Amino acid sequence: MRSEPAAIRAGLAGVRERIARAAARSGRDPATVRLIAVSKTFDADAVRAAADAGQIDFGENKVQEALQKMDRCADLPIRWHLVGHLQSNKAKKAGTRFDVVHSVDGADLVLKLDDAAALAGRSIELLVQVDLAGEITKYGAREEDLVSIFATARTCQAVRLIGLMLLPPAAGSPDEARPYFRKLQQVRARLLEGGVDPSMLRELSMGMSHDFEVAVEEGATLVRLGTAIFGSRTYG
Repeated sequence: MRSEPAAIRAGLAGVRERIARAAARSGRDPATVRLIAVSKTFDADAVRAAADAGQIDFGENKVQEALQKMDRCADLPIRWHLVGHLQSNKAKKAGTRFDVVHSVDGADLVLKLDDAAALAGRSIELLVQVDLAGEITKYGAREEDLVSIFATARTCQAVRLIGLMLLPPAAGSPDEARPYFRKLQQVRARLLEGGVDPSMLRELSMGMSHDFEVAVEEGATLVRLGTAIFGSRTYG
């Protein structure tokens, strides 16, 4: 899909202003919130337009689609985030190209990404996707599995765990997501109390185009927005 550069610039400006207002409401510095522009289904020209407007971090859901855009945008000083589910058979490709993977859901995947990144001579950052709703249609690690995932990450050389990611259940209003954002904060607090290094829990990736302001109010440090920046998507 294509989106006009002027519309992308306006979308980015509007989102940044809304992030600033949400941060102010909760007494936070807007600089503590990083915007991930989710460019899935939009072409490399849309990525370039957003980069020209100062956007640095871009998110993709599918590895293969992302690789094509990475090749076309290799000259740009941007960072690539995998925000969609990562199948274990795609871990090698993801570990050699992405800068951040938000959707780790098991210790085995941590090890696969570590092996891939190490062989490529690079380092990547990881977040653990947490399942707080038990939805069978979504992925994520259960809270009782998090300690072993973090323990595995401590043995790795090329990957670093930096936080937690959440995809709450679909809701009719943004405020319906608020309890889940608060629960993720509570999960982080329990992990810290259990002895997990704070450097491994510094980021909370939560909030998308429909609920990011609530997420910022509840402590999000990474928000993943697509349609609010690039416009509506057409699938198929």
